[in-house]
Amino acid sequence: MAPTLASDSKTNGTAATTNGSSYKTKDGGPMMLIHLLDQMLQVDVDHMSPHTVAKVAKYIDVADVTSNNIIVHERMCDPENEELFNTAVKEYGHLGWSKVRDRLSAQFAAKLIPLITGRVLVQVSPAFAYNTLAVLEHARSYAEEFQKVGMSRDQFCIKIPTVGPAMVASKILNAEGIRTLGTCLFGLPQALAAAQANCLYISPYFNEVRAHDDRRLWPNVEDPATQHTNSGRMLQIIETFRKLEAETGQTMPWIKSASFINAKEAIANGEMGCQGATPLDFVLEELCTTPVTSEIRTTYKPSPYFYRTSNGGATPDRLLKIAKMDPLASAKWDGKLADPNIDYLKDQGVALEDACNADPATKARLRDALELFIGAEAQSRTKIENAIAEAKIQIQR
Repeated sequence: MAPTLASDSKTNGTAATTNGSSYKTKDGGPMMLIHLLDQMLQVDVDHMSPHTVAKVAKYIDVADVTSNNIIVHERMCDPENEELFNTAVKEYGHLGWSKVRDRLSAQFAAKLIPLITGRVLVQVSPAFAYNTLAVLEHARSYAEEFQKVGMSRDQFCIKIPTVGPAMVASKILNAEGIRTLGTCLFGLPQALAAAQANCLYISPYFNEVRAHDDRRLWPNVEDPATQHTNSGRMLQIIETFRKLEAETGQTMPWIKSASFINAKEAIANGEMGCQGATPLDFVLEELCTTPVTSEIRTTYKPSPYFYRTSNGGATPDRLLKIAKMDPLASAKWDGKLADPNIDYLKDQGVALEDACNADPATKARLRDALELFIGAEAQSRTKIENAIAEAKIQIQR
C-alpha cells in the first residue's frame, strides 16, 4: 500500500484526500506533483523571471530563487528589461562591463523579493573559479550591489564553484556574513570541502550539463532513485552529512539538488533525503501541470526530509544498497568513500583539486559546467561592452 502523504506541509493546504484515483488539496483543488514535492523538500525556482516565480507561487510558498550566468544573461536580453539594461549601462558603464552585470543581477533579484520568503542566489564568475582573490572581489561586489537595492544579507546568497581556490574564498566570505552555496558539485569530496568552508547550501548536479542538450547522455530511467547513475553519489553525500551532523553537532550545508531533466528526478531526490531542489523552468512546468494520481502516488514513495524529522531521518530501505554503488566511479574505485578528516581547503585546496582530478566523472563534468557558464558570461560581456561603446562611455582605468 502506498504511504500516506506527510501532514506537515508548509504550503497552501496540501494535505491529501483521495477521490477515486486522484488526489486533492484540503481546499478541494487538484493536487499536482509540485504539491507532492513540496511536502518532501523545499522547492526553489531555478529562474529569475518574476512571471515564472509568480506562477509557481500559486501552488506553493517559494522560499529561494536560484540563478546562474546563463539565467542572468537571458534576463539581460529579455525585452521587458531593455530600459533597466540601458540605465545600468549609463550609470555603471564607466566602471566596466562586470559592474554593469553585477548591478543588473541585483536589480533582477530585488524584483523577486516580494514574491519569495527566502534568498535569491547569483553565481560568481566561473572564470574566477581558480583565483581566490578574484572570487572574493566579485562576491563582495555583489554584496555591495545587493545593499544598494535594499536587500539584506539574509536575502541573498552567492553561488561559488566547488573547487579548491574558490572554496578557500567561500570560507572567508561565510565568516564575513556573505553566505555561499557550493555549486558545480559532482561528488562527495566537493561536498566535504563545501562543509569545511561553512557553505550555507550545496547543489549537487543530478545530471551532467551536457545531458540537457545531448539526451543520449541522459539516463532516462523509470525509477531515478534506484536506476539513475548518479543516485549513489547523491545518497553518499546525504548519508555522510547526516552522520557528520550527528557525530560532531556541526550543522552541515543544506543539500539543494539541481540539474533535473524531468519531474521524476526531482521527486527521487526528495525520497533520497535532499533538503531542497532547484528545478529549471521546464521541470517546474511539468511539476505544476501533472496531477497526483493513485498510480503516481504508488510510484513515488517519499520519505520525510530528514530536516523535518526529530530523529535525523534515515535512508529508505529500498535505497540502502544504492548508497554503496557508484556507476560513475573509475574501475580502480575500491568502494571506500572520501575521508571527512582530510582538510580539503589546506594549501589553497590542493586536496580537493587532487580528489577532483582523480575522479574522471567529476573532472569532466566540472570542466563542462565551468565552460558552459564561461560561455554564457562571455555573451553578457559582449552585449554590455557593445552597449558601452555605442553610448560612447569612457571606461575608468
